Amino acid sequence: MKAISLFVLFCSLLTSLSAYSNDAASGEAAFLKYVDGLKKEAEAKGFERRWLDEMFEDITFRPTVVKADKNQPEKKITLDTYLATRVPDWKVAQAVTLLNDNKTLLDEISREYGVQPRFIVALWGNESNFGKIQGNHDVLSALSSLAFEGRRETLFKKQFFAALKILSEGHISRSEFAGSWAGAMGQSQFMPTSFLTYAVDYDKDGRKDIWQSKADVFASIANYLKQEGWNNNVTWGRQVTLHQGYQGQDAGLDVFRDLSWWQGKGVRKYDGSALPQVPVKASLIKPDGLDGRIYLVYTNFHTLMKWNRSQYFGVSVGYLSDRIKKGQ
Repeated sequence: MKAISLFVLFCSLLTSLSAYSNDAASGEAAFLKYVDGLKKEAEAKGFERRWLDEMFEDITFRPTVVKADKNQPEKKITLDTYLATRVPDWKVAQAVTLLNDNKTLLDEISREYGVQPRFIVALWGNESNFGKIQGNHDVLSALSSLAFEGRRETLFKKQFFAALKILSEGHISRSEFAGSWAGAMGQSQFMPTSFLTYAVDYDKDGRKDIWQSKADVFASIANYLKQEGWNNNVTWGRQVTLHQGYQGQDAGLDVFRDLSWWQGKGVRKYDGSALPQVPVKASLIKPDGLDGRIYLVYTNFHTLMKWNRSQYFGVSVGYLSDRIKKGQ
């Protein structure tokens, strides 16, 4: 009986393995057919067929990027936890050092684009840890896999064709074209469409190199902020406290009022003193509700929301920039 049971188990395993193999083969065939459709669309958009054959040669299905897209972190964290992770003391120290090491270049770019150097460095640090973490996923494979999965096909197809345009313009070689699982690229972590809109060849070598050229990275970050409405004459916001029984009912980025209006509501500086008497508009945000940090944020924070719609991210950039300014 024991021998029969083992034989049955063995047959069951063989059947399961065969089914898995057939499913995998079927999925791979479907992906290859989908990619062939992308190639035909690309050719219809004007890309040369022989060049496309070369670009598509190494595209493979990447189940890991699909899994990453479907399994975004669900664990609830607080802003304090997020800031401790994104803006640790060692990152602040590195940011201050790198700002000083690149001061001449950063000051030059700051004058041209009207963006304070500390914000350029803060975004650089938040996005790629100052260029150290750029991602090692093949961009075309990642984007085609995400488009094939179908949940956000329109988005990722648009990014895929933008990625092809980047390659066709010669900004990076096919073999070096790597990024995050979602297709974000380089030290600024631009998606391909953002690259085409904002990337800058600041060092004038004929390539917009956000992977290796710090000049291009810094200028591209500054150009993004400038084009999206950055104001070099103000900062990003300040942490505040609520008084006079005010509970922050007017919180939200859609409410934009003068500081005097917020003063009348009972909003004060973090130390409890009056808000500055200057003609500046601000929004009140409470990322963690009344029990967490509360901020008045200015137009530049609204610009950071165009870069990344997470208030946690925007605050982390502003917080890092403030600590860079203090030098600690």
